[in-house]
Amino acid sequence: MEKNPPEILVDVGGITYELQVPMSTLYQLPEIGQELVLHTHFVVREDAQLLYGFYDSKDKAMFRALIRVNGVGPKMALGILSGMEADEFVRTVRNNDVTAMVNMPGIGKKTAERLIVEMRDRLAEWDAGSEATISSSVSGDTTITKDAETALIGLGYKPQQAARAIAQVLKENPGIADSEDLIRLSLKSMV
Repeated sequence: MEKNPPEILVDVGGITYELQVPMSTLYQLPEIGQELVLHTHFVVREDAQLLYGFYDSKDKAMFRALIRVNGVGPKMALGILSGMEADEFVRTVRNNDVTAMVNMPGIGKKTAERLIVEMRDRLAEWDAGSEATISSSVSGDTTITKDAETALIGLGYKPQQAARAIAQVLKENPGIADSEDLIRLSLKSMV
């Protein structure tokens, strides 16, 4: 395996495959030389055959849903999944949070609004997963979580690192009601 973001090379039985992956997948990959299982999506175009890889099947499902949206191609879908996890994207759509969408590279206000409108129906049956459910049920509204994420990102952490750390802290400490405590504990968990 060779990592060259957003592409990786994977050796499968002596044949090397080039896959494009979101940053969320890249962060979860094992060390080079270790065994790896990825969920893939194969796209055949007139000028190319492209293989996309995802560490989690939810990311693959979200990728497939995103590329069905008018004006969203594989490159933008990878960008979205690099900027936020699938469950976080679902929360963003359900909360009509245009601001969170616009904060991702390559997405303007009109695209963000179109994504929210078009994805709302497609994500109606989406199981947001335990981390998303925990973080939204603990905070009632997501103000504490958003404040903590914003602070961690401001400190230089990647959005996914921040979201993952916050979700883990909320899972381990369901009684947190203060964003300062959430930030402090999240920072400790990332050390």
